[in-house]
Amino acid sequence: MIISTSARLREAPSPRRGFPRSASRIKQGIASYLICIREVTSMAEAATRTTPSPGRGHALSVPNLLTYARCIAVPLVAACLFWSDILHGGLWLRWVALAIYIAAAVTDFFDGYLARAWQQQSAIGRMLDPIADKLLVSTSLLMLASDGTIRGWSLWAAIVILCREILVSGLREFLAELRVSVPVSRLAKWKTTVQLVAVGVLITGQAGERVLPGVTLAGLSLLWIAAVLTLYTGYDYFRAGARHLVEDEA
Repeated sequence: MIISTSARLREAPSPRRGFPRSASRIKQGIASYLICIREVTSMAEAATRTTPSPGRGHALSVPNLLTYARCIAVPLVAACLFWSDILHGGLWLRWVALAIYIAAAVTDFFDGYLARAWQQQSAIGRMLDPIADKLLVSTSLLMLASDGTIRGWSLWAAIVILCREILVSGLREFLAELRVSVPVSRLAKWKTTVQLVAVGVLITGQAGERVLPGVTLAGLSLLWIAAVLTLYTGYDYFRAGARHLVEDEA
């Protein structure tokens, strides 16, 4: 009996010998688990990089469509003014041009508002939005100068506005290379509003004078106010650009 018991003890595996084997298996299991976690994390990061976020805007989002519509409105306004004056199409075309202009000016507010509210900001929207504004105002001013609505000393107000738009566009392009953004001030927003209203009033021209005498004079007064605001806000942009230019040269 004693002999069989001792034999069984010799045959039974030692707990000390089995422990290292179990520990190695546990280590292998932990290592495999960590490898799986790393692979899943890598796959998730790759999917995040390749899959666009649902909140980002795309080329055919509603805010971008409004910006496209404002770009399309530019030649339409110019065509109506050209047809009315050069081709003698009638004063009713002035009202058509005004309706298109107002619709385009309204989209200037809603495209940015909807892009922020719906989180659909996009690179093409940020690029086209200021371009569409400048095209609309510049084209309207040129057409109004060609038909004599803006004439005499008031031409200088239009020249100041156009020169400022060119200057700011160049400064924005320069600062973009330095990855510097200049925020739009509240005064600049007021300048844009007064400028849009002034051009809209002047678009009515002789058609507006028949309905309400003195409309053209009111529009020219607003244009001069916009020109003064343009000089001040343009100086702010130029000062910011010059400061970064000096730092870059240094």
